Amino acid sequence: MNEVSGKLETSQLANVPEHVAIIMDGNGRWAKERGLPRLKGHEEGAQSVRAVLRAAKKAQVNYLTLYAFSTENWVRPEEEVQGLMNLLSIFMDRYKNDLLKNKIRLRVMGQIERLPQKVQKKLAKLMEETARDYEYTLILALSYGSRLEIAEAAKAIARKAAAGELDPEAVTEETVAQHLYLPDVPDPELMIRTSGELRLSNFLLWQLSYAELYVTDTYWPDFREEQFFQALEAFNQRGRRYGGVKNK
Repeated sequence: MNEVSGKLETSQLANVPEHVAIIMDGNGRWAKERGLPRLKGHEEGAQSVRAVLRAAKKAQVNYLTLYAFSTENWVRPEEEVQGLMNLLSIFMDRYKNDLLKNKIRLRVMGQIERLPQKVQKKLAKLMEETARDYEYTLILALSYGSRLEIAEAAKAIARKAAAGELDPEAVTEETVAQHLYLPDVPDPELMIRTSGELRLSNFLLWQLSYAELYVTDTYWPDFREEQFFQALEAFNQRGRRYGGVKNK
């Protein structure tokens, strides 16, 4: 696992990623080890979201994408799904002022239409309010699956080709990227996964093509500012070559 010990001041970072994506994993195991209901793990995980938002702003990370709820998560017990939707609603109510005060814009990606109407309305309102004056962007991946995103992009391109609006021979990687959910957002340079799992779990498969991966054994409810800075420090120690040769 990629662990870096010690505390870090953001001023020590020579290279800060513009966009960090996080798979927030381990809420259930955190709760189980403490003899608590799974939802207690999700509740504590919400505190980590707030802490990481502070850390990202302090480090001047412009974009932070959190994998909050996947398309596969719909198969979880109804009680847990409902609890997660309630937590999302509470999070928006409780931290709305934090987002506005810190000039953090909220955006979402995924099958938003599958979310409860109440949640959809709150998301739409908060996205509108935070888009008026912002410096940083928080993206929540909700009811999100990367394979579905890519398939939807392919269908949109195919429709344009069938209508004669696009030459199939002119389709490039950029064409595909422009038909993804948030085409204006730069690809993540760093992807963090908590709880030690070594997989992408259908998260940003296209966008993470050249991202640096950082895996920590820390469960998400225990992942706070110090752990986020450790991940940034590890990123700074990497040599990013994009298929080329690192300069000496």
